[in-house]
Parts: sequence; C-alpha cells; structure tokens
Amino acid sequence: MSEAMNEEMYQELRRAAEAHRQTRKYVQNFIKPGMTMIEICEELEATSRALVAEKGLEAGLAFPTGCSLNHCAAHYTPNPGDKTVLQYNDICKIDFGTHVNGRIIDCAFTVAFDPKYDQMLKAVKDATNTGIRVAGIDVPLNELGEAIQEVMESYEIELNGKVFPIKCIRNLNGHLIGQYRIHAGKTVPIVKGGETTRMEENEIYAIETFGTTGKGTVHDDNDCSHYMKNFDEQFVPLRLAKSKHLLNTITENFGTLAFCKRWLERAGAEKYLMSLKDLCEKGIVDPYPPLVDAKGCITAQYEHTILLRPTCKEVLSRGSDY
Repeated sequence: MSEAMNEEMYQELRRAAEAHRQTRKYVQNFIKPGMTMIEICEELEATSRALVAEKGLEAGLAFPTGCSLNHCAAHYTPNPGDKTVLQYNDICKIDFGTHVNGRIIDCAFTVAFDPKYDQMLKAVKDATNTGIRVAGIDVPLNELGEAIQEVMESYEIELNGKVFPIKCIRNLNGHLIGQYRIHAGKTVPIVKGGETTRMEENEIYAIETFGTTGKGTVHDDNDCSHYMKNFDEQFVPLRLAKSKHLLNTITENFGTLAFCKRWLERAGAEKYLMSLKDLCEKGIVDPYPPLVDAKGCITAQYEHTILLRPTCKEVLSRGSDY
C-alpha cells in the first residue's frame, strides 16, 4: 500500500503525537512533590483534552493517565477518593495516550526528583531507544527483545550503599497498536526468547521497556482502576437494567478505548460498582489491575510509538525531551 493512500492516517497520528508532546512538556514543568496523584492526573488530562481538541470518540484521550509509583510498574491511576501524595523520593511512570480518529499515540516517561535514580532512568531510556533502533519492516520481534535486554542489563544502580543489577520486567512488553485498539495482537518482548513473528509495513508499535531492581516480573495488585471493553466481545444479553445502562455509558464515551473509575464518574455514572463487576464477570469489560514487582524495589519506564512506513521508520512521539 502506497504512502499516499495512508497519508490521512499518518496525519492523524502526527496530530495526536503533537498534542502528546505539548502536554508532557507542560506536565514536566508542573509535577512536584506534595501534589496529590489526582491533582496531577486531572491537570494532565485537562491539558491533553484541550491540546488534542477532544471531540467525542473522534479525538481525545486514548487511555487513563498511568502514574504508577515505585514498585508498581503500570496500570495505576488514582480512583475517586485516593489521597496518595507524590513524594520527593518516589519514582513515577507517567504513561498517557492521545488519539485522533482512533489513531493512538502511546508514550511514557519516568519522573524522579532524587538524582540517586539517574542510572535507572538512563538504563531504561537507552533500552527503549535500542528497541526503536532495531525495529523495522521484516525484523523478527524476538530480535528487539534480545537487544533490549542486553542494553538494560549492562546497567546497575547503587541505592543506599547497595548495588542492584537493573533487570527487564520480563512479563511486560511493547505491542502492536490498531485503530481504537491499544493492544492489537503482536507483542514486542523486552527479554530474549520471544516470538519470531516479523514486523510489517505500515504497522504501528508501542516500543516500551521497563527496568526494575526487583524480581523482574510483575503480578496483579488490588484496587483496580483501569478497564476496557473487550474488542471482540459479541452481544451478551444483560438481565440487569443498571448493567445495560452502564454499558451504554461506556460505549458512548469510550467505545473500545480504556477508561477508569474517575472517567466513569466524569461521564455521569453513579453507584456503578456492582454493574461494572457484572460486566467484568460476563467478559464484556476486562479489568486491568495495577502491576507490581516486589515491595521496596523501584521500576522505571520509557515508551514511544513508531510507524513503519514503507520508506522509513517514523518515531511519531519523539520530542526534544526524550
């Protein structure tokens, strides 16, 4: 397929990417210890909505603002009433997405105020840039994983007099992105031994890596905030009127894009917890709980969205910051 035929898609991706760049530039200036996680997310989201010119499902936020702290690597956003305050010695992964016509930019960075974490940030940034460098049309996905791991694990970090090797979190990975579909099937491993499937022309990938001083694997934690309608879910009859009502709210506001409890409340949902549980139990909605490594360890993330055009590799979300 020629580039001309895809020009509209390319332009939509670039518009979403520009909104992401401008939003994060603003966030990097305002995020400070002492702010609540809710304040940080609401400020980021309001900015992002304005810059992407939010318009129903045509343009807006692609998924909730991840602001996972310390040993939590991903999928934490504050639920309503969460009083968590960002501390000087926290290490916070800011992972947010924009979209135009369902063309998603998924891009993340790590915020740390204490310079003792510098090596961790450097390792993960280097690992992500390595993945981007190796990526390309016809490249087997496992080659990215092997290259990423080699770079990540060449680093170590000294914390409070103890030296820790920096490991990849082996059960987290990058992914193919589809229209209105954040995870579209293929995965990009960040350790060696992954799938030998090849990258293809005009595919869009999120290349993300995670470093940790912990075990190198994450597991589900409690208090879920992230949810998403199952992309392939066929019609399921619902007995409960309140579940039907909530599903309508989800479909109208988010379609197949991810959402969180704060966003349900913003959309006017009330007393929705039982209905949400019902939709999850029936497989219509999938929960994505916070993903944590061992308590006491630290984790970091960097992520970019890339487009494999026939003539070149475009790092859509690249900015002057990272």
